[in-house]
Amino acid sequence: MKNIVLFCAAGMSTSMLVEKMRAAAKEEDLECTINAYSLSAVSQYGSGADAVLLGPQVRFNLDKVKAKLPGKPVEVIDMKQYGMMDGKSVLATAKKMMGL
Repeated sequence: MKNIVLFCAAGMSTSMLVEKMRAAAKEEDLECTINAYSLSAVSQYGSGADAVLLGPQVRFNLDKVKAKLPGKPVEVIDMKQYGMMDGKSVLATAKKMMGL
């Protein structure tokens, strides 16, 4: 089972996006876990992730997160997709990062 982890500043809006991503995964019969955490939890939750996505509000931390998680695919969520809470498109990005 794949593990997709999102990191953001506080987690409120990202939690809504996670719910939409979970619904999209269910529609696709994709077995995965999708969770959101505060950026301060990167070391704790990032190491077990198959795909790491950063909220646009913390995009300036991209290089730091990549340095903490060598070998893990890490990307910033597209601002438009994030703003529209487009779980299907963000899930598609995560799938591409994982080679699915």
